[in-house]
Amino acid sequence: MSEVLKFACVVLACMVVVAPFAAEGAISCGTVVSKLSPCIGYLTGGSLPANCCTGVKSLYQAAQTTSDLQTVCGCLKNAAKSMTNIKMSNAASLPGKCGVSIPYTFSAAIDCSKVN
Repeated sequence: MSEVLKFACVVLACMVVVAPFAAEGAISCGTVVSKLSPCIGYLTGGSLPANCCTGVKSLYQAAQTTSDLQTVCGCLKNAAKSMTNIKMSNAASLPGKCGVSIPYTFSAAIDCSKVN
């Protein structure tokens, strides 16, 4: 449970940073947290629960604009930087494992401003 709380705090902090840039989009870091919190176990090396993929699919169906995609990317990148136990290979493979095709490969080095 502490990982979920830590993740939520990190994303809340990200919301303050990203919010001015994401005003046009419909996605917020709060939405990212609520949709992806079931994935924390997988992202830290555990198994992939079905409700994680449900959240991933729902999030990427909602992210319709470039601004939305950039916001999701920024929230994920900031959260990944703050949580030292995230396995980046699991983060990068998550969309594919859930049957979602995103227009970029997630990594800690991604420039989210170039996501479209």
